[in-house]
Amino acid sequence: MKIIRWILGRIILILDFITRPKKIKREVSEQKKYDELFKNYSIYQFHTCPFCVKVRRYLRKNSLNIEMRDARNNKNFRGELKKYGGKIQVPCLRIEEKNNIKWLYESNDIIDYLEKKINPKW
Repeated sequence: MKIIRWILGRIILILDFITRPKKIKREVSEQKKYDELFKNYSIYQFHTCPFCVKVRRYLRKNSLNIEMRDARNNKNFRGELKKYGGKIQVPCLRIEEKNNIKWLYESNDIIDYLEKKINPKW
């Protein structure tokens, strides 16, 4: 089973690489605004998880620079996810705003949340 997961993970990464979306080009000042907005956000992920790939593709397409934290290979990040998020499930968006931290799971929910932040009229 582990070998099958490894093979499928590599296939997912190859397909992602081949079909990777182009980044949005923004003015430097506008990009700085988005970088500032998301500076205290981080995404806990596993590199080959298809749902994490989905979120990473969204981030790339929209040129959103959010810290990626590898919860599979980094014990500290995995521990944070379990201790503060409540479970080891990826992808997980850690949102820190005004000294308040929220944990958001599920790729569609993460994408919807980010979309509303960058396009408030959405």
